[in-house]
Amino acid sequence: MAAGRLSGGTGMANVLDVAAYILRAKGPMTAMKLQKLCYYAYSHHLAWEEEQLFPERFEAWANGPVCRELYEIHRGRLQIRLGQVQQHGGKASALNAGERESVDLVLEAYGDLSAHQLSEMTHAEAPWVKARERAGAEPLDRSRERLLDAEIFEFFDALTSSDAEG
Repeated sequence: MAAGRLSGGTGMANVLDVAAYILRAKGPMTAMKLQKLCYYAYSHHLAWEEEQLFPERFEAWANGPVCRELYEIHRGRLQIRLGQVQQHGGKASALNAGERESVDLVLEAYGDLSAHQLSEMTHAEAPWVKARERAGAEPLDRSRERLLDAEIFEFFDALTSSDAEG
């Protein structure tokens, strides 16, 4: 996997920009669903483009991967709307054409699934499972263990390669 763009470099979009793009495309949704769609957009973009979609990282929380920076703006809210992300600086227009294409493909594949379905999917996938194992976390335990880009890339690259072949 290529090193990809690192934060602070080339004007890379951030997680709030991706969240704004998703909310603009799909409308208001639960905070958990938005977290999982951001995770899947990040993961697939990493596998397809061999670069990070945004510099923020995901942690292996009990309900699946969570980006703390996104969590901070929706803490205590069940639903989240575009305006709530925009007031914290999220700009859907910050994504370049390749980033938009990755997010659009993820929304096409996952956008109609429920938050619970998306969470359950992450629980069966190696990046989250391995991070929880590293943390020694039981099913309902809190964990701040980060999901590793190398493990995300390996899992989603294999997944997308098998999809292309089959």
